[in-house]
Amino acid sequence: MPPGVERPGYRMFLRDLEMIASVGVHPHEKIRPQRIRVSIELRVQPRARSAPDTLESVLSYEDVANAVRSIVGQGHVHLIETLAERIAESCLAHQEVNWVRVRIEKPDIFPDIATVGIEIERS
Repeated sequence: MPPGVERPGYRMFLRDLEMIASVGVHPHEKIRPQRIRVSIELRVQPRARSAPDTLESVLSYEDVANAVRSIVGQGHVHLIETLAERIAESCLAHQEVNWVRVRIEKPDIFPDIATVGIEIERS
């Protein structure tokens, strides 16, 4: 979301969800899964003032995390950009989500670089 532009609602985030994924275009990446780190930030529409104080009245962190795990587990993906788009689509499928930022990092690519990756924003 552009700086200074705020919409009503709240931000939800999941930071540094680590998992093993089959991702990459190089031959060694196609035969050996690697560690990735996924972070997601969501802009969620406000709850009604009369909404009950229950898990069912909100978008659950657990549901978002499980969706990411499921997407990553679907099989090999050549580009982390493709993986990020699939995750963003899944998040935006929730009617209460109006914006998402997905960051995917590959921390074990270069020995002299802490992490490499991409970040996308969609609404």
